[in-house]
Amino acid sequence: MNTDLSERKAIVCGSTQGMGRAAAEELAILGATVTLVARNEDSLKTVRDALRGGDHQAVCVDFGETDILEKRVNSHVERDGPFHILVNNTGGPPPGEIADAESEEFLDAFSKHLLCNQIMTKAVLPGMKAEGYGRIINIISTSVKQPIVNLGVSNTTRGAVASWAKTLSREVASFGITVNNILPGTTNTARLHSLFAELASKRGVKSKDIEEEWLSEIPAGRIAEPKEIAFVIAFLASPAASYINGINLPVDGGRLMCL
Repeated sequence: MNTDLSERKAIVCGSTQGMGRAAAEELAILGATVTLVARNEDSLKTVRDALRGGDHQAVCVDFGETDILEKRVNSHVERDGPFHILVNNTGGPPPGEIADAESEEFLDAFSKHLLCNQIMTKAVLPGMKAEGYGRIINIISTSVKQPIVNLGVSNTTRGAVASWAKTLSREVASFGITVNNILPGTTNTARLHSLFAELASKRGVKSKDIEEEWLSEIPAGRIAEPKEIAFVIAFLASPAASYINGINLPVDGGRLMCL
């Protein structure tokens, strides 16, 4: 099985922590030259310097500033492209019931997820087409298949991204480009523990109580580690996954009740 990425360049968004960082590390292990994209310059330098091999790069930008993102990413791609792999990844919106959400919350979430994904994709697509090789991998959520209670804005936004990706996958397949979605379940990240704390505060219980409640729904009986998500991303980025296109792939320890 060919998982060699030594001749490939990758861009990984949200890559200074959690699943994004784990994905960048795994792609580098397989030989890819990685560009990290995140908003904290010090963290970017720390992660970049720790990656295995290669002339890895970093782009410091906040996904809340789409105009600046577009300019910086386009400039980087023009200078260092073409890129063969794009991992779209952005932290999720705050929890809350959908009936209580303000319009601004939806606008902010759609901008940081759907619009930023579109900006990143438009920047790399011409190079992928010219190279005859492209892998666009979106880290979304299992809420695409089964909405998660008290994550109203997130559920809505993730569903939109999944539909965007499926549409794109059919448009670019003939160029040797695949577009797939990773749907992580409960994964050991700072975002998860922040979510536990917020939900616990709203319900007047301890974070540990929320964690145990979520764990009870996972047949595997444990929370995933970020590297377990990264292994799947790295496979989908490889030549071995050339005929996998347009799918939503849960990586959730069996938590989802649907097929």
